[in-house]
Amino acid sequence: MCNMLIKKLIVTTMFVSIFSVASVQAAGDVAKGKKLAEEDCEDCHGDDGLGDEDNPPIAGMDPKEHIQELMDYKSGKRVDENEDMEAEDMSEQDMADVAAYYATLPAPPPKK
Repeated sequence: MCNMLIKKLIVTTMFVSIFSVASVQAAGDVAKGKKLAEEDCEDCHGDDGLGDEDNPPIAGMDPKEHIQELMDYKSGKRVDENEDMEAEDMSEQDMADVAAYYATLPAPPPKK
């Protein structure tokens, strides 16, 4: 009985360790994200990520939500009305990097 419990504990610990490492590797690199944003995102969303009347703000956005939206654009699940979204050529790591960068910028004030 005790051996079985120890084996389960070891296996559980291994799985937790593996998934912890995977999530760390999937984290975005802010510096790389800034470079990508300067190349691909700032023309529409501005250098502050606050967008304009045609493009939504992305500054301060939750990274997971941001990545999901980029993936939706890339897959065609979501369509850019302006037809100039750059997500088609982005890797998942690029998306994570860009999302990490924009998460560091101040979010726009709430609309009144």
